[in-house]
Amino acid sequence: MRVEGKGWVDRARPVSFSFDGRAFTGFDGDTLASALLANDVKLMGRSFKYHRPRGPFTADSAEPNTLMTIGRGARQVPNVRATTQEIYDGLKARSQNAWPSLHWDVLALNDFLSPFLGAGFYYKTFMWPKGFWEKLYEPLIRHAAGLGALSGLPSPDHSERAYAHCDVLVIGAGPAGLMAALTAAEAGARVILADEAPRPGGRLLSETEEVDGRAGLLWAAAVLDKLKATGQVRYMPRTTVTGAYDSGTFGAVERIADHLSAPPKDLPRNCFWRISAKRTILATGALERPIAFPWNDRPGIMLASALRSYLNRWGVVPGKRIALFTNNDAAHQTAIDLSDVGLDCTVIDSRSDAQAQGEYRLIAGAEVVDTRGRLGLSGITYRRGSRTLMMDCDALGVSGGWTPNVSLTCHMNGRPTWDPDLSAFVPTKNAVSGLEACGAAMGLWSTRAVLRSGQDVACKAVETLNLKAPKLPIPNAAETTGDMIPLWSVNAKGRAWLDLQNDVTTKDVRLAAQENYASVEHMKRYTTQGMATDQGKSSNVLALAVLADATGRGIPETGTTTFRPPYVPVPIEAIGAGASGKGFAPERFTTSHNACKARGAPFIEAGLWYRPSYFPRDGDTTWREACDREVGYVRNAVGIADVSTLGKIDIQGPDAAKLLDFVYTNTFSTLPIGKVRYGLMLREDGHVMDDGTTARLGPQHYVMTTTTAAAGDVMRHLEFITQCLRPAWDVQIISVTEAWAQFAIAGPKARDLLSHIIAEPIDTQALPFMGYQPVRLHGIPSRLFRISFSGELAYEIAVPARYGAALFDDLVSRAETLGGGVYGMEALNVLRLEKGFITHAEIDGRITAQDLGLARMISAKKDCIGKDAALRPGLTKDRFELIGLKPVNALQKIDAGAHLFELNTPHINSNQKGYVTSVGYSPTLRSYIALGFLKEGRNRHGAHVTLLDHMRNMQAEVEICPPAFFDPEGTRVRR
Repeated sequence: MRVEGKGWVDRARPVSFSFDGRAFTGFDGDTLASALLANDVKLMGRSFKYHRPRGPFTADSAEPNTLMTIGRGARQVPNVRATTQEIYDGLKARSQNAWPSLHWDVLALNDFLSPFLGAGFYYKTFMWPKGFWEKLYEPLIRHAAGLGALSGLPSPDHSERAYAHCDVLVIGAGPAGLMAALTAAEAGARVILADEAPRPGGRLLSETEEVDGRAGLLWAAAVLDKLKATGQVRYMPRTTVTGAYDSGTFGAVERIADHLSAPPKDLPRNCFWRISAKRTILATGALERPIAFPWNDRPGIMLASALRSYLNRWGVVPGKRIALFTNNDAAHQTAIDLSDVGLDCTVIDSRSDAQAQGEYRLIAGAEVVDTRGRLGLSGITYRRGSRTLMMDCDALGVSGGWTPNVSLTCHMNGRPTWDPDLSAFVPTKNAVSGLEACGAAMGLWSTRAVLRSGQDVACKAVETLNLKAPKLPIPNAAETTGDMIPLWSVNAKGRAWLDLQNDVTTKDVRLAAQENYASVEHMKRYTTQGMATDQGKSSNVLALAVLADATGRGIPETGTTTFRPPYVPVPIEAIGAGASGKGFAPERFTTSHNACKARGAPFIEAGLWYRPSYFPRDGDTTWREACDREVGYVRNAVGIADVSTLGKIDIQGPDAAKLLDFVYTNTFSTLPIGKVRYGLMLREDGHVMDDGTTARLGPQHYVMTTTTAAAGDVMRHLEFITQCLRPAWDVQIISVTEAWAQFAIAGPKARDLLSHIIAEPIDTQALPFMGYQPVRLHGIPSRLFRISFSGELAYEIAVPARYGAALFDDLVSRAETLGGGVYGMEALNVLRLEKGFITHAEIDGRITAQDLGLARMISAKKDCIGKDAALRPGLTKDRFELIGLKPVNALQKIDAGAHLFELNTPHINSNQKGYVTSVGYSPTLRSYIALGFLKEGRNRHGAHVTLLDHMRNMQAEVEICPPAFFDPEGTRVRR
């Protein structure tokens, strides 16, 4: 099906590939779709719902039909559009959504059941009988759902993420985009020119039209050479801008290796770009729209512009006898190009006054009302007046006019504007700040007008950047525009398809309106119109017109659905580049990691950090023996724990105290230098976000400590406050978590240990409980805090991270000589449970300061984030309250996650009174103890309730206690 003398493929370089196990040959420059059409293969896929045969409908990224799985095994990629996939030697492609084969698909039976599977059938059918959903409907749907499939294996390929900055971003390298980029570059602006095609030119690649006396492709190549010569332009081919975001930021995906047969090992497959532009020019052109008529979905039926692309760009035709159905002049160019190469072509034009523009047959004032052929088009039926006639043909091009490609202008919640003169939506001015559309994206159809528009918009853009726009001549090009009379659908018997991938028909849209799903968004969800991988690029406007007709409204009153990024499907691997394996969950190690590992400690993850769980000894039979021993170190001698993983945020500036007052419930502006204060942080909804301590190191210098798990969240919270809520405040914040190694020294002998390693004497008057003091450790400037998470006399000493490993070894050695040693997370958890200290086991996102018994920490003298929300009645009345629990039988094991019930009441959900958050065995109290939440818990100390855990088949009678089991007066920490 190749046409001699046509196309830009390199016929001197054949390429071998396979489709569904059959070997084929194409040429360098072919797409998978053009190469298969050249081999007379029209059937390339099946539709989602009815499994109807499908062939290429477009020649670009708007393609709804020809989705393929490319590659094998771990490298297979599903749902690749055959119209954009470039072929290469060894390419292996498979069709999707068909079993056992593309030609004989068992689920095509759905097509015969279509009268029972109309729009919304699942809402009505699957509601009854109730038990059928889990046993019948859901298994069937899950088995049939989906198009392509992932391999389930880790991909050996990788993608990258990158950032780019420019003065002007030009999206699209068609004639408007090239002219805009050249104008901006000549003005001295730094330009990024992004285009999804492998070469510049846009629609010029598919036309016979000349620009400045040269073929469109040659003119585009010459302009690209000029752009490169300026040194101001980064040209990014195979790059689709997928989304518009705040502050001139755009997402783009670059396909780097998908067209290579043997890419270098280190070459990424894709790169996801975040492009920051001062000004943006949208030159994405326009999308041709079809006409809905009965049985318009057979392989061999495609857009008229796609027929022209396959002929002029790839030298391919999908048939020898070709018909065109149109309502506009532009489609006649396809007939001219086809007849010029000797093909039999007939144009069926719905306009009664249409005139032929070349040597082809014209049937004016007619409409296509039927088609024939199952796996490929074999003929059509058209109606002219009262006469109905048949015609044999093996390809049909359809054109209902053009729609500006407005998608990116709507990603910031903007809506396009209906232009009645164009019968199309056009971009709304300033819908995206700093972005302006030009060319066909603004509804300009002649090439010369498009070139002029690109230059004009670029001149405006560079002038806002205080650059002088150059006076460049407008290239000579055609100025014809073409006429059109709107035609959305043909009134005739038979199913007329709108969304070809999801099998949505005009009847489905009318049914939605009839059943009162008349809102365009409701219609979309009821019918699944526009929810396919092409996002309704070619069908949405038709569906809106049909809905408008069904509801008696105009198209502008009907409105459009919401355009959302991404513009084309983007591999998750590209968006999350680097986030696989260790990149997905990086292993963060403390400076003491190797020493703990050498002591045989197993590790647990805590906010991506690996912390030692406990330290076993020879002869230990259970982890509990090690845990109990380590708790004893702290209670009776001295214990050492690495607490470097706690978030440490350095806060400095004249407004540092203001920030702390605003972010914490209690006041920090009154904190003296050399003191530490415990703080509670709320989310905007009034629930507790995190807790921790903050030390004041100087007049404008504070160090905030957060929990390990919430360190990143708190840092983002502070950045949001300083950048968005209080940008005028003079305060700087930076995470220094990794910069300092910090160790807890806890126990009655903690002061004795410290006195041997720091130069300054430890004075309890100068360094009282919750105090801070700068010290020198073997000549190294260090920080000493007197804070405790164990309820014992305790200190935390921080040194620059490079000294952490050596200090840890020294501290542990000295502790062991004093009868103590190192302790891990299990012992730390028991120690804090004995004191009733909370962690994120208690602060689980549902808890308020009131629940924790800390309501008095919300200062009445100042504002803070979450304060007003925290005082709502729903967060202060009839709440679960923090309590302690211990089993009546002290040695009976209890578990976290259990539920609490009143004694002798049925154990049903409505009777639940509370739940358990943390549990541990206390060797100090010789009993299991727990923290949890209970309705009116603080008023019920001494009462008994039932603790029940159905998952572990465990039940116990427990006593309600104050949360602080050990030394509730806090005398030991102040020794």
